Amino acid sequence: MTHTNKMVLEVESRSCNEGLARIAVAAFSTQLNPTLEEVADIKTAVSEAITNCIVHAYEKETEWIRIECSCQERELTVIVRDTGKGIEDVKKAMEPLFTTKPEQDRSGMGFAFMEAFMDRVSVESSPGAGTSVTMKKIIGRQKPVFD
Repeated sequence: MTHTNKMVLEVESRSCNEGLARIAVAAFSTQLNPTLEEVADIKTAVSEAITNCIVHAYEKETEWIRIECSCQERELTVIVRDTGKGIEDVKKAMEPLFTTKPEQDRSGMGFAFMEAFMDRVSVESSPGAGTSVTMKKIIGRQKPVFD
């Protein structure tokens, strides 16, 4: 029998909440007994996804970001959703060094970092309707412990 555990967190699109989201997802992942390196990878990927929502989806507006996490066997899934302006060309946006905000010294490496630190990353977006970033990571070789 496969066990699944889930968590949902909603935060306002404020920079101060990026750390909260990162730590909450990292804490949730501990049930899979990750290594310190795996936890650091997860935290970095979540930080990039949340920052994209704050900077690009909502720009200077304060709206909601929804973070959904689930664990099944050894796989952690993290979905970061916004209802912001959306991405017109997802393929282009995911190219390393592409940025729509060069005047803000944005590196254009957010999606590249997510892809580097997670095993799978997929992005769904519709202009005017928001974006959903799904990230998956296989954790270690251990079986998860569920209560």
